Amino acid sequence: MTADNHQSIERHFCVDTYVNRGLTLVKGQGVYLYDSSGDRYLDLMSNYGVNIFGYRHPDITRALAEQLEKLTTLHGSFNNDVRAVAAKALVRRCAAGLSRVFFSNSGSEAIEAALKFAVLATQKKRFVAAVHGYHGKTLGSLSATDGQKYRQAFAPLLWEFETVEFGNSQALEEVLSSQVAAVILEPIQGEAGIYPPSPGYLKKVRQLCDRHGAILIVDEVQTGCGRTGPFLASQSEEISYDIVCLGKGLAGGMPVGATLVNDKVANSIPKHIHTSTLGGNPLACAGILSTLNILDKTLRAHVEEVGSYFIDQLTLIKSKHIVAVRGKGLMIGLEVKENRDQLLKSLQRHHILAIPAGDKVVRFLPPFLVQKKHVDLLVTALKQILRD
Repeated sequence: MTADNHQSIERHFCVDTYVNRGLTLVKGQGVYLYDSSGDRYLDLMSNYGVNIFGYRHPDITRALAEQLEKLTTLHGSFNNDVRAVAAKALVRRCAAGLSRVFFSNSGSEAIEAALKFAVLATQKKRFVAAVHGYHGKTLGSLSATDGQKYRQAFAPLLWEFETVEFGNSQALEEVLSSQVAAVILEPIQGEAGIYPPSPGYLKKVRQLCDRHGAILIVDEVQTGCGRTGPFLASQSEEISYDIVCLGKGLAGGMPVGATLVNDKVANSIPKHIHTSTLGGNPLACAGILSTLNILDKTLRAHVEEVGSYFIDQLTLIKSKHIVAVRGKGLMIGLEVKENRDQLLKSLQRHHILAIPAGDKVVRFLPPFLVQKKHVDLLVTALKQILRD
């Protein structure tokens, strides 16, 4: 069966909610993906940040294969060896006051749990989020996501959410009060176009939340698991945590969500009030343990080194079409004046895969195994495309 047939079948039988990139990918190896004709593509998007170790990583493959032979799913009312060890390891890796974890199946589910837990802990239903913030598309997470692009068809949404300018602690201080349950923020805005705040911003937010009795929900679904260097992007601020949400690359490519909470929040959550049939399944937990083992200091240092090189090389490109280069670690945005989607298509014709962010940003979320030589391939292609 040809690639055209596969595309035709998908478009006929799957609900049509995705842009069709016109490419049928059938396997991966390292930092490359292969189409049905055997042509390879340099993956600089890692499935929107999920495949942080690329494809067919031997340690991940081995861990998942071994767990497949034992037990793949198990309801949370039963105990499991892999789940227990994964929960302990994840809580200790995040630390800073976090003491328990609730497992789910996606980043959006992790946000849903966080919002409900904040209501349980405070008995309030008012939230503050950021302008251009993105937290998912399920109804609760969509309520925290800014902009009409995803929200308009489903309004009115849940509870009361107010948005303030990201990175502006003064704007946050003006809307915070004793009636606010929680503030929810990304350490770096991803979907908006890769916008890091000024140093010290999250520390100031932490202080403001403490002053007004609000919970701070840190959405690390895209920024976490070493994407910017530290395990959590927010760890560079050295703040204490109430709730942290993780997903994407946490289980080495398996569907996963994790909502970590401190003792105060954990003690306010009664039994039965929020559960997940597949959350914390042993297969995903095996992926979590393998991920935590692979993601050591050496690899995180590599992320920082290659990320800095990546940003520097993009910055050195001289083109009237480039507006800005932003990012940290291997979370990078290239803002262009116009024709962003055409640039993505041109990169794809050069067998390089990237993804969009915001209205005019090409987003790069490569696997952590990416090397400087791969960055050089991208830069060479970009120079040619922008020149032409």
